[in-house]
Order: sequence, then C-alpha cells, then structure tokens
Amino acid sequence: GAAVQNGLTASGGVISDYTDGPTVYRAHIFTSSGTFDVSAIGDYGTNVEYLVIAGGGSGSQGGGGAGGYRTNVSGDAPGGPGTSAEADFPVSTSPGSYTVTVGAGAARHPGNNENQGVDGNDSVFGSITSTGGGGGGKLDTTANPGGSGGGAGGGGGAASSGGSAVSPTQGYAGGDSGPTNALRGGGGGGGAGGAGTSKSGPNPGGPGGNGKSSSITGTSVTYAGGGGGGAGDPSGSVPGGSGGP
Repeated sequence: GAAVQNGLTASGGVISDYTDGPTVYRAHIFTSSGTFDVSAIGDYGTNVEYLVIAGGGSGSQGGGGAGGYRTNVSGDAPGGPGTSAEADFPVSTSPGSYTVTVGAGAARHPGNNENQGVDGNDSVFGSITSTGGGGGGKLDTTANPGGSGGGAGGGGGAASSGGSAVSPTQGYAGGDSGPTNALRGGGGGGGAGGAGTSKSGPNPGGPGGNGKSSSITGTSVTYAGGGGGGAGDPSGSVPGGSGGP
C-alpha cells in the first residue's frame, strides 16, 4: 500500500537498469560523446553518482599511464584504502543538459622507442574533467604526467623518472627506471589502483599499475590499468611488462 517512489527522468547514453535488494537503479553508460539530459528530478533528490574515465596514454620504452579515474561513489575512489570519494554531483532541470565527452586512448607515436609516448585524451561530465593518461618515456627520458603517469624510459645508461599523477587524485605515478645497465626495461605506467613498477635491473619491463573496480553499472568491472614497460633486450627474446589488471 506504500506509494511508489520514482527516480529522476533523464536520457542519454546506453540505459541499463539493475536491482540491489528492493531498489532499482538506472545507469546511463556513455562509450562515445553525447549529452545527459535531465527532464524531471523525482523523489530521491538531485544528486547523481558518476564514474568518469579518460583515455590512456600510449607507450614508448616506458608503459603508458592509465586515463584518470574520477568518481563520487563511496569506496570506489582511487588513491588507496580510506581515500574519500569526491563531492556530491547535483543535477538540475534548468538547465538540464550536461555535456559528456569520452576521451580516446592515445595513438601510438610513429617511429620507435626514440619517440616519447603520447598523452591520452580527457573525458568530461559536466564540471568533472578526468585527465588523460601520461605517455610513456622514450629511452632514458622522464615520462609524461597524467591522470596516471607514464612509465620511465629504460634501455640506456641514465636514470629517469615515471610521470606523476595529477591533482585531484585520479590514479598513481608511473614507475622509474634506474641506470643499472644498458639492457634494463622501461617502467610500468601508473594505474587507478596502484603505481607502475620501477625497473633498475635488466629485462623485462615493469608491469603496469593495477586498475580499480567499480560496480556503478550493476556489475563489478576493473578499469584503468597501466601499460607494461618495454623490455630492454633489443633482440625481442624477452617480453615487456604486463599491463595492470
């Protein structure tokens, strides 16, 4: 006999309904750019949950960093246990349109590991911008910063640093590469759940940092793992590092 309560009315993206106990949730999933249009608020208030993931950086000798991972879902924030989720995101019907931009992953830089990796593209939901992942470092070169930083370039005789993660927290830094010898692998790219692995010894490249799981669509999925660093052995007989799970 209780009155049925209704959520807000909106359109945009691929709409997916799922249940958690007696409650029905509706997810709007954007895999390409578009608009989230709100036409009515409903009975549950104006706040919506979001997960905004940017495009990953491309690798060079170092692995590419994962695209930034931003969310206001409690318990899903990047940055390790106890990290606070971001602030509530209220929506309105005046205006009721919120731009959604889905950033693409970076294209491979033409050439070889003598060229720096390319940064990924930003993703945007309204006022929330998730920063593209940092490109991996070329030989003996510091990687680019990003939502998660790229891994440092290895292979020569000079130490180099992984790219830093930008603020606010969206992921982790990439791994460093030390000057132990001329056949060391590149550092792994940072991920939303952990830093890329540094490399100071010989092959292979460092694994990428772990991704971060979220159930915002109704199913637990791990997103934004970092790319593995390239191997230092030019013969190709040693593999590069694995990407972050």
